[in-house]
Amino acid sequence: MPKGKPATKTEKPVPVTPLLARALQRIRSTPPRMIASPPTQPRRAAVALLIRVVPAPTAKLPDPSSAPPSLTEFFEQAWVKDPKSRAEILFLHRQADSTDNSSQTQTRVREGREAHVAFPGGRTEADDEGGHYTAMRQTWEEIGIDLAEKYYTCIGQLDDREITTSLGKRLLMILSPFVFLQVTPTAPPPDPVTATTIHWIPLTSLVSPLLSPKWSSVSVDAASRIAPRNSIALRFLIRALVGSMEFRAIVLEPAPDSDTHIASEKKKKKLTSTDDIIEKGYSPKQLKLWGLSLGMTLDLMSYMIFPQSSRGTMPPKEKGSESPLSPYMQLPYQDIAEDLRVEYVAPSLASVFPRFSYPDVNFWIWVFGKRYREVIRGWEASLRAGGVNDRRINWSGSALSTFYAAIRKALVVVIVARALGILFGLAFAGWWIFSQ
Repeated sequence: MPKGKPATKTEKPVPVTPLLARALQRIRSTPPRMIASPPTQPRRAAVALLIRVVPAPTAKLPDPSSAPPSLTEFFEQAWVKDPKSRAEILFLHRQADSTDNSSQTQTRVREGREAHVAFPGGRTEADDEGGHYTAMRQTWEEIGIDLAEKYYTCIGQLDDREITTSLGKRLLMILSPFVFLQVTPTAPPPDPVTATTIHWIPLTSLVSPLLSPKWSSVSVDAASRIAPRNSIALRFLIRALVGSMEFRAIVLEPAPDSDTHIASEKKKKKLTSTDDIIEKGYSPKQLKLWGLSLGMTLDLMSYMIFPQSSRGTMPPKEKGSESPLSPYMQLPYQDIAEDLRVEYVAPSLASVFPRFSYPDVNFWIWVFGKRYREVIRGWEASLRAGGVNDRRINWSGSALSTFYAAIRKALVVVIVARALGILFGLAFAGWWIFSQ
């Protein structure tokens, strides 16, 4: 395939396994950015990003009694390098009535026929030995996968993330994502808790040039991010004045032959009608990846780009693309890996911030977003200068905080302007009525 030429449907797909090997080696060798918990909010949480490689049906598998391979040895095995093997990442869907799990503290929204996916994980308890232990414990408790067994190995940790509420003003906890790899072709099947469904998603659906991610959106009531829960009148007023927030989301599609594990098989057998199955949440829904889980997934994807300091010209983005990301996030490989520079990917991790349903709100966010745009430009300049991210600066955190600061200022202007408009309208209506 010529340099810079997009792949076509007739061309042979490039396997994602070499990219995955490079990404996991980089994660293992790159120290994560750690965020210390402030004294006022010591709560922490951890999640597990579990990856596996499904062997081809005709692949010759190693002896199950052999010792688990190292990371380098794993990707040198013939069944892993087989072009017909398939790399997958695990997501889960928690039903609304399942036990609340604070690792994914996204604003709750009505899912309807959608299923919002996340990673297994949860809060760190007092007797946990650290985030790594929390991720393993929560994964075992939630989906029945023991990451301490010989079938799995911990690759490393991605950057810590701050979980906030009230449009970034209040810190809820610090989240630590850990990446695990299944180093054997088979492993004991999961056993998820009630109302939890497991989905294995092929990585090619996220990073393949032939199967670019399908982008959609998730609508969130803006009042849930601003007004207190017990203030119904204030929530209604803010909902009318501000509208809703639209978060970008990726629509996921499990592999046709991928195993999907649903808890409580006995309950599933008792369901008799199609409507009953849909109501209980066991029918196939449209899987959507958004918010915090999408951010961690993009963090993982960014490691699949091979950085280099050359100053080549970035090819133009294809017209009509619905993706908010750089083309390199969808096309993380070409014939020459060195042409893929991480400076065009990392700032894309901040491009999935929400938009509002009212256009004037978005306009005022742009007006007050000068500092946010400066952070993004500084992020890009830092990456272009060294070819790697400056680990001393929390660029994604700075981008998030400055963006939400712009949102808060924009909402003040919009709410005041709407309130003045309503008062003026009422005054004019009263004057017109009494003048008659």
